[in-house]
Amino acid sequence: MNDYRDPSLPVELRVEDLLRRMTVAEKAALMFHPSTSPGGVDLTHADALSAADLYVGNLGINHFNVLGGQDSLVVAEWHNTLQEIAEGTRLGIPVTVSTDPRHGFRSNPFTGQALGRLSHWPEMTGMAAIGEVRSVHAYADTMRQELLAMGIRVLLGPMADIFSEPRWSRGSGTFGEDPEQVAALTVAFIEGLRGGKHINPQSVATVIKHFPGAGPQLKGDDAHDRRYPEQVYPGGMQNLHLMPFRRAFAAGASQVMTYYGKPVGTSWDEVGFAFNGPVVRDILRRELSFDGIVLTDWNLLEAEHIGGLMFGPNGWGLEHLDSKERAAIAIDVGVDQFGGDRNPKLIEELVDSGRISEARIDQSARRLLSEKFRLGVFENRRVDLRNAHSVCGSATFMERGIAAQRASLVLLSADKAALPLTAGTRVHLDGLAAQDITEELVITDDPGTADAILVKLDAPFEPGRGSLGDFFHGGTLEFPPETVERVNSYAQQAPVYLVVYLERPAVLTPFIGLATVMIGEFGASDRVLCDALTGRSPITGTLPFDLPSSMAEVEASREDVPFDTADPLFHAGFGLQRPVIVPLTTNA
Repeated sequence: MNDYRDPSLPVELRVEDLLRRMTVAEKAALMFHPSTSPGGVDLTHADALSAADLYVGNLGINHFNVLGGQDSLVVAEWHNTLQEIAEGTRLGIPVTVSTDPRHGFRSNPFTGQALGRLSHWPEMTGMAAIGEVRSVHAYADTMRQELLAMGIRVLLGPMADIFSEPRWSRGSGTFGEDPEQVAALTVAFIEGLRGGKHINPQSVATVIKHFPGAGPQLKGDDAHDRRYPEQVYPGGMQNLHLMPFRRAFAAGASQVMTYYGKPVGTSWDEVGFAFNGPVVRDILRRELSFDGIVLTDWNLLEAEHIGGLMFGPNGWGLEHLDSKERAAIAIDVGVDQFGGDRNPKLIEELVDSGRISEARIDQSARRLLSEKFRLGVFENRRVDLRNAHSVCGSATFMERGIAAQRASLVLLSADKAALPLTAGTRVHLDGLAAQDITEELVITDDPGTADAILVKLDAPFEPGRGSLGDFFHGGTLEFPPETVERVNSYAQQAPVYLVVYLERPAVLTPFIGLATVMIGEFGASDRVLCDALTGRSPITGTLPFDLPSSMAEVEASREDVPFDTADPLFHAGFGLQRPVIVPLTTNA
């Protein structure tokens, strides 16, 4: 047996044994982490297999982010397919499969897609609305078990970013606006996914993102879009945004992702963070002594089609350089792996030309191989599909997710005696599905005959502002006049029970006095919302961020400073917490 295949040997010895057997091409292949898919709407299964044969079998790439898949079982089957191809390569290095978040309600091909046959939980802001370390730990532990059953060993998360800019289109993936809470919940999440004191064969490794904190995007517009690369610090809060990362590294986080954004108006270089020497080399590697894996965000070097759109290259500040030189600069400052990109020839040519030394490539290869060995992927090359079927979306895990959805709801306002809705109440629905309404309520299509009108709205955004098909919701946080007028019209006919999906901190000022009850949600089923309104479950969450009174206050605030909007309508931590109420029926 080759030493690197012997699990009884120390990881360091196995790494060195494998490394000495590897060619430059095989080492270069380690440094790429593209996406893969089992096929679906935009890709046939045959084409997916052909791509896997090329990138795994021929090029030897063995880190992949799995996209798509109808459900968890399809993903598990695809994992086994990738491993079968990898096993046939010269050294038989197994694939490490990663994923963006899969357990939410909303999908975005660039940041995470909901997956069937899994437990469904609120967004991370919803977990922050629950506000308990133990709840986040339980969430991560549940996620760990479901991901392991599918063969996924790395989560591209959690986001340790502080939601300091209310307009930021990615804020729903964070643990909110309070830096201390963000840090504490990030640590709990890491520990829950790790499933032990150190990374082990039952762990899912975390990629903490997005270093050095992606929250302070100029006007909240996200740097996925080439028009919005600027990250700004008008309050001088660079160190504050680093704080959750410091805590994550102290808790043992072994991987970190840099963001697209380039800092403007600071002492740092005005280039994307993956190429930024003062940030990666000086702060991350030297000051913070981080010796784990540094992964870039997706497609900094070359472009590809994602979600029906051409995406990349995203090398802000270095657009004038070719892909090879951008790769060299990233490696120079301390990057180990390129997310999304899939061209190992770039690294081979850099080594062949002497621009990058093989010793430097070996440094990254050691980090990447060490993680594979610690995770036990050499000894656990396949997953049991029967186990995946029974674990993923099990009744126990589903109920945990539903309980979190319930606990994350925030009661923002309520007239006395407005809750709970009682049996026989005639309700008109706007935005909620009739099949999810409890049978004790009577649904009417005519708001004029309703005793209560249930309205569910998404937080507002400006359509067409982003170049990526509105996958990133930016711009105003104010509802359009026609939406306010619709709610006002309802309020003239019956009490309005308003639920708002707070993807971003919406300006709810126009609804004060119109809505009899107002609830904030962060990812919850209509059934969960109905249970809350009818007293089947209490409403106990608190806001994970301030809700501003107006857009003028948002526009006057500083992107990098939390809690910087003047006179918020509701402060972070607010919630009219309701006691447990006797439900409509005793057999619910």
